[in-house]
Amino acid sequence: MHTQLSSVKIGLAMSLLCLAAGVGMGVSFGVDEDLYQHYIASGIAAHPALHDPASQAAIWRWAQRAHFHATGIAAFGLVLIVLVALSGMTEVRKKITAGLIGLGGLYPLEWFVMFLVAPAMGRSAAHHHWLVETLTYVSVGGLGLGLLSLLVGLFFAGQAPEACPRRAAS
Repeated sequence: MHTQLSSVKIGLAMSLLCLAAGVGMGVSFGVDEDLYQHYIASGIAAHPALHDPASQAAIWRWAQRAHFHATGIAAFGLVLIVLVALSGMTEVRKKITAGLIGLGGLYPLEWFVMFLVAPAMGRSAAHHHWLVETLTYVSVGGLGLGLLSLLVGLFFAGQAPEACPRRAAS
């Protein structure tokens, strides 16, 4: 088992870290949700021109989405990475594929960054913040490429089209 997992350690570590962050956020919501609500409310109070009546609820929803996406993407990523480990791909390809899938764990961070910056800069500006957009492209692109690599490795590897058979000389 250790041998099968050794080539996917980086992806596993990223997915487990993402899972831990998602669970940690859930625990922190349960322990002191008011901490999050107060953070949002004080930011909105300090910058009222940047907000509308829906801002408090929308920004709180972004924090929740960080939690939901962290646990969901991490669980999805862990299953995919186990499939990578069990596949017949080369060790190098397993490392790359698992790492790309693990990058999907950055997507929840995008929601968390929006939650952090929105009270001070407004929802629209937070949504288009350079770090938010970078995290989105890297995480979605990495997860998509990793999934594609896994699918190709599972279903199409070693199945190159055969050359047209030569006609037998008559």
